[in-house]
Amino acid sequence: MSQDSQHGKWTISDSEDEDNIIPPTPQKDSNKPSIKPDLERKPDKITTFFKTATHVNQTNPVKYESNPSPSVKRKRETEEAGWNLSSSDDETPTSALKNEPKKSKVSPKRKKTEDKRPPSPHGTSYYKEEPADFFETNLLSMNDMYRFYLNKVTGIPKKFNTGALHIKEILSPMFGTLKESAQFNYCFDIPWMVEQYPPEFRDKPVILVHGEKRESKARLIEHAKPYPHICFCQVLSFLKMMLLWYEEGFRVIILTSNLIRADWYQKTQGMWMSPLYPRLPEGSPETAGESPTNFKRDLLEYLEAYQAPELAEWIDRIKQHDLSETRVYLIGSTPGRYQGPAMEKWGHLRLRKLLSEHTKPVQNEEQWHVLGQFSSIGSMGLDKTKWLAAEFQRTLTTLGKPGKSLVYPSVENVRTSLEGCPAGGSLPYSIQTAQKQLWLHSYFHGWHADVTGRSNAMPHIKTYMRVSPDFTQLAWFLVTSANLSKAAWGTLEKNNTQIMVRSYELGVLYLPSAFNMSTFPVEKNVFPASSSSKGFPVPFDLPPQRYSSKDQPWIWNIPYAQAPDTHGNVWVPS
Repeated sequence: MSQDSQHGKWTISDSEDEDNIIPPTPQKDSNKPSIKPDLERKPDKITTFFKTATHVNQTNPVKYESNPSPSVKRKRETEEAGWNLSSSDDETPTSALKNEPKKSKVSPKRKKTEDKRPPSPHGTSYYKEEPADFFETNLLSMNDMYRFYLNKVTGIPKKFNTGALHIKEILSPMFGTLKESAQFNYCFDIPWMVEQYPPEFRDKPVILVHGEKRESKARLIEHAKPYPHICFCQVLSFLKMMLLWYEEGFRVIILTSNLIRADWYQKTQGMWMSPLYPRLPEGSPETAGESPTNFKRDLLEYLEAYQAPELAEWIDRIKQHDLSETRVYLIGSTPGRYQGPAMEKWGHLRLRKLLSEHTKPVQNEEQWHVLGQFSSIGSMGLDKTKWLAAEFQRTLTTLGKPGKSLVYPSVENVRTSLEGCPAGGSLPYSIQTAQKQLWLHSYFHGWHADVTGRSNAMPHIKTYMRVSPDFTQLAWFLVTSANLSKAAWGTLEKNNTQIMVRSYELGVLYLPSAFNMSTFPVEKNVFPASSSSKGFPVPFDLPPQRYSSKDQPWIWNIPYAQAPDTHGNVWVPS
C-alpha cells in the first residue's frame, strides 16, 4: 500500500523494521574527474544495481549486474567501503539470544525479507592519497586528558585534523613498539588494513575477530591468504575494538570505524584510546591493576562472554597488566534475555545503574538537556510511550526530566556533504520504519559541526550526553557503537522483570566524578587540539539546530531528485 506524507508518497512493505530492507544501490558516473562540489551542473541519475564479488586488488573492481543472484549477501567487503553497518542496524534473530527463559508457548515466526547492503558507488578512483603533512609525526598536539579523539577527515582545513587520529597513526611507533594486535570489527578490507600498519610492524601477528559466515567468511579467509601473520576468531560479534600489545605494555581502543578505507576518509568517527598500560609485577593477583571504574573487570567479563578459545591468550594478557589509570566506564550489550541482577549488566540498564550510582544532583537539573546522536534508527513503536519516552528516557534522564534532542542528518546535510548522496548509504533509516513513527521526527535536529570542521563529513559516530541549559557543561558523555534502537539498548519485558538485548555493542561512559570534577566544561575550540585544554571536545555544534520546516530526515530508500549533490548526482532508487 502507499501513504502520502510530508516526505511524498511512500510505498510500504510488510517488513517490520529497517533491518529487513533491501536498500538502494547508486552507481557513480565513472567519467567525473573531480570531487570538487558543483551544484549547478545538470544532475546525473544514480541507478540501482547489485555488485558482483570482486577482489580489491583488481584494476577495476567496481562491476555491476542488473540481475543479481538471490544469494547476494547483506555485507560485501572492501571496495564497498562505507556502506556496511554496525550491529545495531541489524536485528539479531531471537534464536541467537543467550539466557533466554523457557517459553510456555511458541510465537509465530514473523516474515523476514532478505537483508542486502549496497556497494559504494565511488570506486577506488574516488580516494585521493593524503599529503605527507596530513599525518602527525609526534604527540605534541594530542590532548590526553579525556583520551577521546575524532578521526582525521580528508578534504577539510588542516587545523581541524591537528590532534585527530588516522589509523596509520594509531598503529605507528608513536604509541608503542607493537608485538601483536587483535582487531574486533564488523567489516574488514584486509589488504587496506595491512597497509595501515607501518612496515616494521606489518608482519606482526594479528587476529581478526569477526562475525562472518558461509560465503562471506570464505571470502575473508581468501583475502587473508597472502598474509600468513593473520588468523581469525569467528564469533557473533560486530563491535569495534583494537587490542594492541607492545613491548612497553598494552592498550585498548574502542572506536566507531569499520576497517575499510571509506570509514577513515570523509566521515565523522570517534574513539577512546586508553593509556599505555604497564605490565604488573610477576606474581600479582588477578584482581591487581583494577581502576576505580572497574574497567578491567568489565572488559574481561565482556571478552569471556564470547567463550572463544582464540581469545584466551588476550584475556591472560589483560590480567597481567595494570589498568588502574582508566577513567572511563565500559558500557556493553550482548544478545540475550536477562533477569535479576544480570539485568543491570548490559544495555541501557547498565547505563542507568552507573548514572544513578556515580552522578550527583546539579543545579536546575530538570532543565538539563539529553542529546542523542547516531547514524541509524530502529523501530521505536507507534508512539513515544512505547520505548523512547518510557524506559529509555528514564535511563537517560536520571538527573531530571528535560526535553530530548536527536541529532540525525537531514537530506540537505547528506546532499551537500563531502561524499554527496553516497554518504547516505551509511545512514540506513528506511521508509518502512519512518512511516510508522512520524511522531519521532519532531525530535530531529540537523548535523552541524563547524566547531570541529566536520559539518560536511557525515557522522558514523554515535554519542549521547547530558548538557546544561546554556550548553556549556556536560553531566556525562558516552561514545558507543549503539545506534538509536531497541536492539542495541535492550527493551524491558515481562512487567519490567526481564530485559532483552539483540546485538553486540561497546562504548565508554565519561563521568565527571572519575575526573574529580562536578561537570565537564564544553570545549569551544576543539581544533587545533591543545594539551592544556580542560574542555570536553563535543564533536558537533551546541546547541543543536532543529530541522526547519523544509528539512526531512535522510531516508535511504526513497528518491531525492530535486537537486544534485556535490558530485552532480541525484538519488533515485529503483
